[in-house]
Amino acid sequence: MPERNIEFGKFGARGVKGHEAVARQLNALANFVATPVTHRRGLLARLHYLTRTGHAREAARAAGLTVTDRTIKAWLDGRRNPSKKNLRTIEAAYLTVRRHNVAKYLLARLNREGRGTRVEFHPLNQSQVTRPHQRALSFRTLNVRHWDRIVEAWAADDEAALDDAWVNDAVVDLGSEWGQYEYVTNIGFAA
Repeated sequence: MPERNIEFGKFGARGVKGHEAVARQLNALANFVATPVTHRRGLLARLHYLTRTGHAREAARAAGLTVTDRTIKAWLDGRRNPSKKNLRTIEAAYLTVRRHNVAKYLLARLNREGRGTRVEFHPLNQSQVTRPHQRALSFRTLNVRHWDRIVEAWAADDEAALDDAWVNDAVVDLGSEWGQYEYVTNIGFAA
């Protein structure tokens, strides 16, 4: 694609790829458990979420949490503690199941029956770039109406697909300057 940045930051510009900022914003909207899994409260919250119904247990198993129900009960009762490897597995399974569960809700919330959601593009930080190399960038807004591929890629935790969906379904609608907003300091949207 034209205008893709090959050597981002060569002259001192700072920012993140747009799809990373979108993923961060979608994660905030998904309302994950804030307490770390290494604390008892965070562990219990994740285990209750992953084991409260038969459907949740099946989804947790499909996401990689393959320990027995007896082991999970021992963790919940506090008789045993999960190993570091199991803590990582619990966290990964929780994130996968939570993304899958809230994707349909987020999609409806963002698409708003075809009206879409207004997105703010905050340009990259050029404070460390010398004057002759700075670009004239400005704050931009855009109404994104089709979130299907974006939310689907986010729910699948597929970074390459999210980048492709974000660029092709949203950023190119900025017009001929879309390549200047591949990297940003922040992407904001209130859904």
